[in-house]
Amino acid sequence: MINAIIIDDEQHNVINLQRLLEQHCKEVTVVATATNADDGIAMIRQHQPNLVFLDIQMPGKTGFDLLLALPKIDFEIVFVTAFDQYGIPAVKFSAMDYLMKPVNVEELKGAVQKAISRKSNSMEHLVAILKQGTQRHEHRIALPSAKETRFVYVKDIVRCESSNSYTSFFMQDGEKIVVSVSIYEYAEMLGEYGFLRCHQSHIINKLFVRSIVKEGGFYLQMKGGEKIPVSRDKKDWVKKEMGA
Repeated sequence: MINAIIIDDEQHNVINLQRLLEQHCKEVTVVATATNADDGIAMIRQHQPNLVFLDIQMPGKTGFDLLLALPKIDFEIVFVTAFDQYGIPAVKFSAMDYLMKPVNVEELKGAVQKAISRKSNSMEHLVAILKQGTQRHEHRIALPSAKETRFVYVKDIVRCESSNSYTSFFMQDGEKIVVSVSIYEYAEMLGEYGFLRCHQSHIINKLFVRSIVKEGGFYLQMKGGEKIPVSRDKKDWVKKEMGA
């Protein structure tokens, strides 16, 4: 029998997942639940589970913060999230499983079987990535397309440009990668790495900005020659962020 804990900030998601496990994964017994990271840590320490279903994006502390707070991870993890733009790149990079909400029964059954068969030390690589706070230039994100998921270093992204529900990533080596995800989904994630959403349709990497041009309009001149517009309501903010 597998003892499991569910950690999710929305109680209805906890109840739904627990019901699905009871109906379709008889080998799993839910011994505790929590709706925030701190309570989740306490439940893990108290019950010593074999398996944890962990939400990633939670108020206050994320699921990744929870993992970093533990001295040792000796249980398996199935990430459960509604936001594939948050944290999923690290999960994919570490070859970990995750479920998207609403949870699909067949995917749940498959994830449980994979988690049971894995060794707990597979989590150590993920934790190592999360601890790279001083090596953020080495972080990668996942860019999913219909044919493949590309993993690119954040430091190599020059800028992003949106077109309807698509986002084009322009890389330092000149490559253009198009994904069918709105630019909105990447704004907060890339903001943590020094990127600025200077316009509704543009996100730029500050490292590749050559100058702020005020004559003949207000725009950013990139090192590659591109002229990126700045929204009127973002001018002062962009100048402040650029130290101008």
